[in-house]
Amino acid sequence: QVQLAESGGGSVQAGGSLTLSCTASRSPYTEGCMAWFRQAPAKEHEGVAAIDKNGRAYYSDSAKVRFTISRDNAKNILNLEMTDLKPEDTAMYYCAADRTWCTYGGPWSQYSKFDLYGQGTQVTVSL
Repeated sequence: QVQLAESGGGSVQAGGSLTLSCTASRSPYTEGCMAWFRQAPAKEHEGVAAIDKNGRAYYSDSAKVRFTISRDNAKNILNLEMTDLKPEDTAMYYCAADRTWCTYGGPWSQYSKFDLYGQGTQVTVSL
């Protein structure tokens, strides 16, 4: 069974850093776009960043300066380095994978277009 498993979440103070990782079992679902989404309580899933297999990356406005997405295709690992964290970054962070490239069939930030999702890892940022 294909799985995505996130790790690296935790509690930090504002201004701190965390690196999230997502380990995927190899499958056609991990040959295309991989992305990070987050969901705060009572809010919709929000696209944070995405990356194609060739390394082309996409970021939300709130993430483009502070976060860096990367992937190791040989090991099927997706990372999200987060710096200068703010309380508004508090959310459950999810890894997602798709068989096609990030902008195929809709914007990369469209949560519903992905084929596979992880269970999430919680990030809590306090003042």
